[in-house]
Amino acid sequence: MNLKKSLFLLFIVMVIFQLFVPTKMILDRENILRYGTEFKFKTAPVDPHDPFRGKYISLQFDESLVDLPSDKEWLTGETIYLIISADANGFASVDSVTGQKPSGSQHFLKTEVSYFYSGRVRVSYPFDRFYMEESKAYDAEMAYQESQADTSVTAYALVSIKDGEAVLKDVLIDGIPIMEIARQRNENRQLK
Repeated sequence: MNLKKSLFLLFIVMVIFQLFVPTKMILDRENILRYGTEFKFKTAPVDPHDPFRGKYISLQFDESLVDLPSDKEWLTGETIYLIISADANGFASVDSVTGQKPSGSQHFLKTEVSYFYSGRVRVSYPFDRFYMEESKAYDAEMAYQESQADTSVTAYALVSIKDGEAVLKDVLIDGIPIMEIARQRNENRQLK
């Protein structure tokens, strides 16, 4: 009997742990979305051959190469902190890069070095994929590709940042959410 009670207790602990981990992950993301600071990161064109894989849009950003004033050598994969601010239009800008977690009220993003060369570091943003419903994927892909080819169109990722962590909220093209553009394209195609 004692062995059965112990196994049952162990089973209950395992179930609670399995429920706790994903719940904590979800609550952490929701906390960032609710209490984080929103920044708009301008996207950059991607290789038109394969910008969409599966059910997400692959994003690249204008500020992925950052000039560094110091002579420090950065290693690929090294953890870095980007000090972020917003310009007058609300678009994110990288003010500086540091290897130490910033203190105080600065907005910062924890990421890693993709590569370092000649005083410039290419950063790897942790929000480079926008996942979406499969039925809207094709229309969203086409809208995103067209926006990247047209220099008069502004495409950006809306990202919430809190304590170095980031959550991608949406991708917008000229201020319109990409899901709305995809829905409209899908409806227009069905009307034809």
